[in-house]
Amino acid sequence: MIALTGASGGIGGRVANALAGRELRFIVRDASRAPAGGEIAVAEYRDGEAMCAALAGAETVFLVSAAESRDRVAEHISAVDACAAVGVRRIVYLSFMGAAPDAVFTFARDHAATEERIRATGIEHTFLRSCMYADYVPVLADPAGVIRGPAGRGRVAWVARDDVADVAAAVLAGSGHSGRTYDSTGPEALTMEESAALLSEAVGRPFAYEEETLEQARESRRPSGHPDWEIEGWVTSYAQIAEGVLAQVSDTVQRIAGHPPRSLRDVLREHPESYAHLRR
Repeated sequence: MIALTGASGGIGGRVANALAGRELRFIVRDASRAPAGGEIAVAEYRDGEAMCAALAGAETVFLVSAAESRDRVAEHISAVDACAAVGVRRIVYLSFMGAAPDAVFTFARDHAATEERIRATGIEHTFLRSCMYADYVPVLADPAGVIRGPAGRGRVAWVARDDVADVAAAVLAGSGHSGRTYDSTGPEALTMEESAALLSEAVGRPFAYEEETLEQARESRRPSGHPDWEIEGWVTSYAQIAEGVLAQVSDTVQRIAGHPPRSLRDVLREHPESYAHLRR
């Protein structure tokens, strides 16, 4: 039995499709959104009792990181502890490239804390550290056609969510991955200017990157009304790029999933819906 958390989401749903035909349990918050082809269990990470019930009998768990929140680490710990309580044998955790307690990107610190909790349980584990998703590049642009942030001349090895899911499915279905940490990236590392140029090519109108300082980035996002912790996460994601942490290209997709990784150009060509909101 493989239990998939986040089975109705962008990564979990893809993994569910890739593992069709296996004994699966989909752990979701809303049963109506669960994919077909497996058992359905309703639970939230923060509800330890519900998670224990949902995980009972599962040998392997694909633990998708929760949506960013002020208490995301506590949610993750609740889910990890539930895995330990019911005797799960293996956790495959969807982490983030560069996860570390002192990461510039504040949300990457959440992943580091979760990885540490998983290690502490003694459960067999594999950490899948993905780079930033290529699918989200269109979301970074404003309606005027500008991507703003303090990324400097840093580069990002954007990775396709399709490829992240393929790697996850291969690890979940295979063996020999215990104790491993895999960085999943695309085939090349691009500057924000190069990324904007590829977006221009796909959408058919100009897009540009505009450099901001950290403080300018914070100030430009404050009118959104989002809380400071969330704005800090947005801003420091660009700072992580400037630090060069996301520039290293890996062979994980080819080696584990068995096919070449998709480039940003590939993702934009395959998923025009990702930038439909930018068309005039």
